[in-house]
Amino acid sequence: MKALISQDKPVKRLAIFILGLLIMSLGIVLVITANLGSAPWDILNIGLHIQFGLTIGSWAIIVGFLILLIAAILSKKLPQFGALLNMVLVGAFIDLFLLLPFMNTPSSLYQKWIMFLIGLIIMGYGMGIYISAKLGAGPRDSLMIVLSEKFGGSIAKTRLFMEAIVLVIGWMLGGPVSWGTIIYAVLIGRIAGWSIPQCTKWTNYILNRSERTVNNIHQHNMEQEAK
Repeated sequence: MKALISQDKPVKRLAIFILGLLIMSLGIVLVITANLGSAPWDILNIGLHIQFGLTIGSWAIIVGFLILLIAAILSKKLPQFGALLNMVLVGAFIDLFLLLPFMNTPSSLYQKWIMFLIGLIIMGYGMGIYISAKLGAGPRDSLMIVLSEKFGGSIAKTRLFMEAIVLVIGWMLGGPVSWGTIIYAVLIGRIAGWSIPQCTKWTNYILNRSERTVNNIHQHNMEQEAK
């Protein structure tokens, strides 16, 4: 059943995938807007925005494209459709949410932390939803897997190495590194550990429920014809 679930119902999976990216992007923007420090890759995108213009979402797309290009060269394989879609949609959604008139940094530190933590939770569950659709890893995860396979390091060490380099570059470009960056590093793994299994169960339930509904309708039609 698990193998079947990962391959069927492409339209429904695509809808779940896009919904997850939309929710994750909202979480990213809430964390950025809270102005307490962001995730390493967002720090890089913000730093590039500060130094060279263009929007934060545009830099997310450009950086994502470069990451996929490096991963493709190292692996000698074309990027997955899901990775390309992830790159484009997340960048577009980030810019869309940043344009909302009410998306402003709160005045008090207390409200900033509330926005930050809510954004972190939303980001984690958006991640869980899009991963549960099983349409492929995003650009960063694709590069992480390729580097780990190419140089023999563990996934955890490879990801830590990537995040550290990106964080330093983003900080040098003027990206926001603060206490929120540390909180992100501590909590995002735990949140993902909760969200991914939950969202996978929800996605499988939705897909299986739709399949059962179709089967019941088909069976009902056959019974009616038999009468």
